[in-house]
Amino acid sequence: MSKWGDRVRYIIRGGPPETGIPERVRAEIRAREAASERLISWVQLGIVLFFAVLYAIAPRAEGADGFNFVPFALGGYFLFTVVRLALSYRYELPEWYLLISIGVDMALLTGLIFSFHIQYNQHPTFYLKAPTLMYVFIFIGLRALRFDPRFVLTTGLVAVCGWLALVAYAVLADMGGMHVTRNYVEYLTGNTILVGAELDKTMVILTVTIILSVALYRGREMLFESVRDHTAASDLKRFFAPEVAQSITDAESALKAGEGTVREAAILYVDIRGFTTTADRLAPEQVMAILAAYQDVSLSVIQDAGGRVDKFLGDGILATFGAVRPSETYAADALRAARRLVEALDVEARRFADLGWPGTFRVGTAVAAGPVTVGVVGSSDRLEFTVIGDAVNRAAKLEDANKTEGSTALTDSPTFRLALDQGYDGGTGELRQARPVAGLREPLDLQVLA
Repeated sequence: MSKWGDRVRYIIRGGPPETGIPERVRAEIRAREAASERLISWVQLGIVLFFAVLYAIAPRAEGADGFNFVPFALGGYFLFTVVRLALSYRYELPEWYLLISIGVDMALLTGLIFSFHIQYNQHPTFYLKAPTLMYVFIFIGLRALRFDPRFVLTTGLVAVCGWLALVAYAVLADMGGMHVTRNYVEYLTGNTILVGAELDKTMVILTVTIILSVALYRGREMLFESVRDHTAASDLKRFFAPEVAQSITDAESALKAGEGTVREAAILYVDIRGFTTTADRLAPEQVMAILAAYQDVSLSVIQDAGGRVDKFLGDGILATFGAVRPSETYAADALRAARRLVEALDVEARRFADLGWPGTFRVGTAVAAGPVTVGVVGSSDRLEFTVIGDAVNRAAKLEDANKTEGSTALTDSPTFRLALDQGYDGGTGELRQARPVAGLREPLDLQVLA
């Protein structure tokens, strides 16, 4: 009973339960529904203009002796549609207005059909054979553009009620020789009513309405999931490099831990000097503001140089060049980024002082190149996209070596020579041979960049 109750509440509400759906997702769905209402209004306007033109140029049907309601109905519906279109661009149309719009649609159609027996001076059974009834499917299909089963179901039910009212009026009107028949030929050629034929029309309208509502019921659940996934994918791009996010969202199969690709790349490591001891003396909001400013500047410089931030490590930044997207100049780009980053943060010294950083805001940067594995690590419940390899370890150790070397930008000789071969033109710097680096077994020839 609870399951069926949930389904009924779903249909009445017009969407799956909002529990667990973030407000930004609901806002995106509302925006799409508002766009659908504008589309419906435009289609309605196109339909009424089409029929107006068709009515104006088509030859008049003979036999009409009574008052012609068609031009007045088209004119009134045109004005209503224009008002609806204008309101849809200014406001999010409320549900009660949409229900009124459905009522206007069906009132126009049933009223027009009803007018035929007056226009042609015939018994009401005359309008039961009018092909204009087929237009009801246009109005039902039009409501499907919103992708909400409630409005399709409402339109279909109102249409059924309207048609049954027309049938009832024809049956209860002054007979004037009219009678109910079971003869199909007599039904088509005279003022008679064939109950089975009217029942068929009613059942067709109702069946189409139910089938379309069920399809939208299922489709709307998919729409909610799709919008949620789209929003999640957009958010994902803020946490990962665009190429990484795309590789995750566009993967043909679910990503698994242990999947990876070996690529030649350069790793850039950045760290704030004296951050831990200084942060202990600052208010938490000051620390976060300083980190945000530092990361903002760093991200801009790294991306401009063709790199991608792999992760923020507190006050440290690990960036890759040529790992996510293959590059022919990965080492040269990384060295340029290391030097430009030091320069850019020096330019912003006043900004950090205003945020509360005491003394001079300084960073250390280091670059190491070599083969790295780019891929997914973790477990089935928690995955992380990262880079692994000797170059990653060397970059971190070289950055720490800045403290003992008294430098702010450092690399090893093999990486520097590779960068020169790739077009690096940032100067030769200073070569320091066979320097011990904490954490590494063998001494390295170091190249001081700044």
